[in-house]
Amino acid sequence: MNREEAELKLKQIFGFDHFFDDQWKTIDRILQKKRVLLIEKTGFGKSLTFQFPATQFDGLTIIFSPLIALMRDQIKSLNEKGIKVGLINSGETDDENNLTIQKAINNELKILYIAPERQENSIWQESVSKMNVSFVVVDEAHCISSWGHDFRPAFRRIINLMQILPANIPVLATTATATITVAQDIKNQIGGDIELIRGDLLRENLKLNVIHVNSEEEKMAWISNYLERIDGNGIVYTGTRSNAEIFSKWCESENLNTIYYHGGLDSNSRKSVEKEWMNNKFKAVISTNALGMGIDKSDIRFIIHTQITQSPIHYYQEIGRAGRDGKTAEIFLLFNPNDTELPLSFINGARPSFEKYGKVINALKQESLGEKNVEKKTNLTKKQVTTILADLIDQKIIIKNKNKKYEYLYNAPQLDFSSFEVLRNHRLEEFNKMLEYIDTDQCKMLYLCNYLGDTNFDNCEICDSCLHNKNQFSMSENDNEKIKRFQENYFPVLDVSIKKTKLKEKYIIKYVKDKEYDVSLNNQLLSDSEYVRLSLVDKKIFDELMLEAYSELRLINGVASSYYGFSNVGVIIHKCKYENGGDYPIILLQQTLRAFGKTFKEQKFDLIMFVPPTKSGKLVENFANKIASTLKLPIASLIKIKETKEQKIFQNGALKTENIKDAFWTDTDVNGLSILLIDDIFDSGATMKEIGKMLTKKGARVIAPLVIAKTVGGDIEN
Repeated sequence: MNREEAELKLKQIFGFDHFFDDQWKTIDRILQKKRVLLIEKTGFGKSLTFQFPATQFDGLTIIFSPLIALMRDQIKSLNEKGIKVGLINSGETDDENNLTIQKAINNELKILYIAPERQENSIWQESVSKMNVSFVVVDEAHCISSWGHDFRPAFRRIINLMQILPANIPVLATTATATITVAQDIKNQIGGDIELIRGDLLRENLKLNVIHVNSEEEKMAWISNYLERIDGNGIVYTGTRSNAEIFSKWCESENLNTIYYHGGLDSNSRKSVEKEWMNNKFKAVISTNALGMGIDKSDIRFIIHTQITQSPIHYYQEIGRAGRDGKTAEIFLLFNPNDTELPLSFINGARPSFEKYGKVINALKQESLGEKNVEKKTNLTKKQVTTILADLIDQKIIIKNKNKKYEYLYNAPQLDFSSFEVLRNHRLEEFNKMLEYIDTDQCKMLYLCNYLGDTNFDNCEICDSCLHNKNQFSMSENDNEKIKRFQENYFPVLDVSIKKTKLKEKYIIKYVKDKEYDVSLNNQLLSDSEYVRLSLVDKKIFDELMLEAYSELRLINGVASSYYGFSNVGVIIHKCKYENGGDYPIILLQQTLRAFGKTFKEQKFDLIMFVPPTKSGKLVENFANKIASTLKLPIASLIKIKETKEQKIFQNGALKTENIKDAFWTDTDVNGLSILLIDDIFDSGATMKEIGKMLTKKGARVIAPLVIAKTVGGDIEN
């Protein structure tokens, strides 16, 4: 098929008149059953380079992609064109995924999108060899490379598929962000006679600027001033979940139409924000880097980073979401010299320590374990365990057996930790390049393109370097006063309420993981076929858990007077709790009472209770007595009926929950009462939930937590 013939078909199927030159060059190679690595900037139209060939092959095209939102958008578009497309990912039920697999085997699909993580599923592994595969696509291919900025172990499993496919099956790997090193690594892993097609990465419509500030407060003031005067809408990226909420609430207090977004929101909330943002409902979405991947919004007019990224690659990818309609978009990085701590913590913590790998190896030497039980045996976080298990599989030290347990291979090689150190040093070098970007006098767009291996030599002529601007911001006294008022009246929500459906899922997942039962739930209820396979004893346990799940927990969302690291609240708590600083001072009492008054002005309480301490003596009790005295409410004691350890020594939710399970009791009659539950610090919420369950069983009508400070533990996740 020549280009002219292909473009006739392009018009018939997709409605476009012509291919770009690099699009056609790529498609031509694919139709000749070659292997291609395509590196093109965001908005180039990479999806057409695999969607068009897929319509021309007789068999099935398999597209591996980590971007669920993008998958859904592309599938909707393809279905509207009459192209039969299937989707396999964790958002679908097992029955839906299995039906899609069967359709692929029966040649009822032209294209199959699949999340790389789903390759772990045994049904997929057994079925893929039965499919008539004509073409394989790896989207976001930088995820294959451990040198890439978003490496994902599951992408490595794609290579296993390529090794069992006939050599004449064409393969296309696509990405917008790959350095020369990453590109070479991708080529080596995919193998074969693979051709690199690299486009021009210059985004001439993006105006790049660095704004130098001296504090988080100055960032807040700059953002509100900017949003007041700029047209259009955009994204403000933050480094933590708590900062996304704080910056958004600050803007709302200034009557700016913003909303926050991060991975801690439930699925429905995220979908709602995404939909409303696509419809331009908000001036800005203030988000962690959870927003943007796979969402095709062409008219983003500005992107602001409040936190320096780990590398120029991360930064280029995130700013590349702006101005995809070709119109000018403004890009800002707000930089405080103290901002290096967070990205360095990510880099240094990307791989757990050598000792933590040893903990996992020793645990698996004793017995085969599922992932949840590895967490319990080692007291490591879920993220650490997931990383370690993937690395140990790669180094052939362990395997995952057919029962989905991890098993140590005796006579396995010694752990090679040197490769992780090399990678960490590489990441540190990348971060130093990002620091160079901050102060470079070179054209900033040219700096990013050159770093990514683009040989472009043209200046953009619109960035602050090209315009010789040094942007230093200092806020006005008026800004300072407004931010101070905001800090005194911003109170973080303590999300402890559990909806029945969520509670139901929680109990089912807990049951299956505790039993190490070979059932893949994907956050769904057990299907009928899965339930039937349970033994009579297991059915009884399962049914009891379902009954417990349906009982309503009377715990409602509470409030904290501040985040631990926001303003000076954390400093005061630390002094009182760990430096013999005496009782919590009146300033914390006043702040906490303001939080109470604003949050619970419509709620009447009958009783105050406080969380009994593990080590901090009478600090919380004395504080609760002052609250009770001010609010003129009676106070009653909770007691511990088993010994517990400080929650902070446990690194994962399973051990935190186990530590305080059935640990609390009260002899007070709480039947029908509304209870205000006082503590000083709120972290995971496990203690509050455990007390809430006990008080619910004793008949309490409402339990509401009130604390001095909420930690930002877990907030650095996206």
